[in-house]
Amino acid sequence: MANLIQARLIHLLLALLFVSSTIASSDVPFIVAHKKATLTRLKSGVERVSVSIEIYNQGSSTAYDVTLNDASWPGDVFDIVSGETSKSWERLDAGGHLSHSFELEAKTKGMFHGSPAVITFRVPTKSALQEALSTPILPLDVLADRPPEKKFEWVKRLLAKYGSLISVVSFVVLFVYLVASPSKSAAKGSKKKR
Repeated sequence: MANLIQARLIHLLLALLFVSSTIASSDVPFIVAHKKATLTRLKSGVERVSVSIEIYNQGSSTAYDVTLNDASWPGDVFDIVSGETSKSWERLDAGGHLSHSFELEAKTKGMFHGSPAVITFRVPTKSALQEALSTPILPLDVLADRPPEKKFEWVKRLLAKYGSLISVVSFVVLFVYLVASPSKSAAKGSKKKR
């Protein structure tokens, strides 16, 4: 299910990039924004959401009075720990990039579906503010009951991923050591007894 959603998001981004190359030939800014949220469990019952939003101007002219507003985080579900959910910049040049991040702490347990962030900007040739939306985030299972990770689970994952490589390298090193080091019986035979 998650792979299907990720595949659709990738197709959407590729379509946006294709459209952006078409629109970039005209003399207007074209704003593309990517929103990403990750969960971090600090301890039992405390989970934080780190949100980062990347804004790109794929157009051929500058966007002015760029404002980001991400009002998809309700106050009864999340507390802001650091940063702000909105931010303004004076301008975003053609081919430029802006980023903004903030951190939230979850108050209630459950599945959360966030909406895209809204980016507004001004184009000198138009009187009305222009609007762009970021990509939506995947659903977040906030404060979900997860089985505790075992102490040496990371060792198992490493061995599963690199086990064959480790064994091949170990055999090569052992072979080189055996060939390069003189044998003990040969060393004893070369000494003369007195």
